Amino acid sequence: MIRRNKQAGFTLIELMIVVAIIAIIASIAIPKLMSARLSANEAAAISTLRSISSAQAQVQSSGAVDTDGDGGGEYAYFAELAGTFPLRVTAAGAPAAGAVGTDELNPAILASAFGAVDANGYIQRSGYYFAMYLPAATAGGIVAGITENGGGGANPASFPDPNNGEILWACYAWPIDHNGTGNRCFFINQEGDLLQCQNRAAAPFDGTTNVPTFDECFNTAGDMASGLNVGAASVVSAQVWTAVQ
Repeated sequence: MIRRNKQAGFTLIELMIVVAIIAIIASIAIPKLMSARLSANEAAAISTLRSISSAQAQVQSSGAVDTDGDGGGEYAYFAELAGTFPLRVTAAGAPAAGAVGTDELNPAILASAFGAVDANGYIQRSGYYFAMYLPAATAGGIVAGITENGGGGANPASFPDPNNGEILWACYAWPIDHNGTGNRCFFINQEGDLLQCQNRAAAPFDGTTNVPTFDECFNTAGDMASGLNVGAASVVSAQVWTAVQ
């Protein structure tokens, strides 16, 4: 007599139980993974800003950028620090564009990835946008900030001021996707002051739709030469910036 083996299999109820268990595990694990990702991106943004601060100190002390020829080094934009765009030079004591193939920083201080400046003048790193601001000339007692030109380097129509450029720079970092790639926003300047805001405003800094302006962290609107506004509402956005410990 031939005996046929009954094929083993899941019943519908058993399959539903398995699916329910998987759903429960996913509901617990996915938020934790997202939270870990956000924390990792924020930590990377802080580390990147510290690296940028060190790079700016190096380029300024080296005198690699000296657009008025007075012997005082000036700060630089991302693509200049990365060696992917010519450094600004001096022409008869005034700022001028450097020559491609001749005036790039060599060796570069920052990795070449920092030279990937988009059309807005921003770079992207680990879920964050970064914007570098160098100072304009003092006008009416205030100093405006000039962002990097789209594609990298300084806009020849709006070079940073040589004298203010020896003492001032500022950099912001904010999430490419708020609540997706990061939450907090960060700031650092020539003093090495590293600040953060929790970015919980009704209109948070997010992608290219709401971007921190150069004066976001300063006491006086439109003036990056004024002191930092720490622990009080920003004069621009009303968000509160505090020191990163």
